Amino acid sequence: MMDTVTKKHFYHHGKPDANPKEKSNCHFCQLRSFATQSTIPISIVNNLDEEEFGAESQAVLNPKFRFIDQSVIAPDVPVADAQFRSGCDCEEDGECMYSTCHCLDEVADSDEDENYVGGKRKKRFAYHSGGPKAELLRSRILESSEPIYECHEGCNCSLRCPNRVVQRGRTVPLQIFRTENRGWGVRCPVPLRKGQFVDRYLGEVITNEEANRRRHESSLAKRKDVYLFALDKFANPESLDELLSGPPLEVDGEYMSGPTRFINHSCEPNMRIFARVGDHVDKYIHDLALFAIHDIPQNEELTFDYVNGLEEMSQDAHDPSKIKDMTKCLCGSKKCKGFLW
Repeated sequence: MMDTVTKKHFYHHGKPDANPKEKSNCHFCQLRSFATQSTIPISIVNNLDEEEFGAESQAVLNPKFRFIDQSVIAPDVPVADAQFRSGCDCEEDGECMYSTCHCLDEVADSDEDENYVGGKRKKRFAYHSGGPKAELLRSRILESSEPIYECHEGCNCSLRCPNRVVQRGRTVPLQIFRTENRGWGVRCPVPLRKGQFVDRYLGEVITNEEANRRRHESSLAKRKDVYLFALDKFANPESLDELLSGPPLEVDGEYMSGPTRFINHSCEPNMRIFARVGDHVDKYIHDLALFAIHDIPQNEELTFDYVNGLEEMSQDAHDPSKIKDMTKCLCGSKKCKGFLW
């Protein structure tokens, strides 16, 4: 049965006299405005009940939420000047697979002799370059916490460059659906392969100070942390770069994000978040890219580990005085730790 808000979209928002403000608040209209919606759509389904879309409930989309297809950088977040930006000058796309590519400088071995095997250059980028595994993340990266360095819009190579997987964007359809006991979740209508890029986690890129202010003002502080992700992959108090030595920026996806904002936690996930870097001068604003860590059948719920096995969380779960304040995990996996935080 089609719910009230869905009916309003399909039967009224396509008409010339439709209320512009009403359309801008419609989640379906927001998705329809995406350039990729006709080829790799994001859909929303609720087959469990007839609850109205947008009602105030933990199990439905908040009417204040807006779908975006690019992160929004807050005005007070410093962005590098154009004069400091640079990309690779590889003459051919294939050159971007090797350590001679400027974008891969930071992943090259310190010993130049190690850049060659049998007289041939070793590939340094994160992906398989051809064959049936083309564009899939290599096992050595997938099983690590290494960042991914990619070519970008400032490079000489084309958009077809094999080192532009995340930069090219999502290539699979996603569906936001109502789960039985965890609100909304996300699945993919087509099978996903181990090492395949799924999508980025988007939101408002804000300062650490603003993130803490939002946490403080939130009446549900623990719930707020579900949507805030620190861009701390390259944080280093000893760095000469003040943007890396200070508190890291954070991404807030609570009221402004893409479909990945609705992905649930699992202690036994089928995806993992990797830091993806384009222009090195912007590594403090790196992407949060989600990749499948094993083959995922179509329509299996997509999940990742929110806490990523933090030791302090495991210790708290065994402390009776702290358990009463912790959030119970509902992932239902065989390896469930019992609590989130």
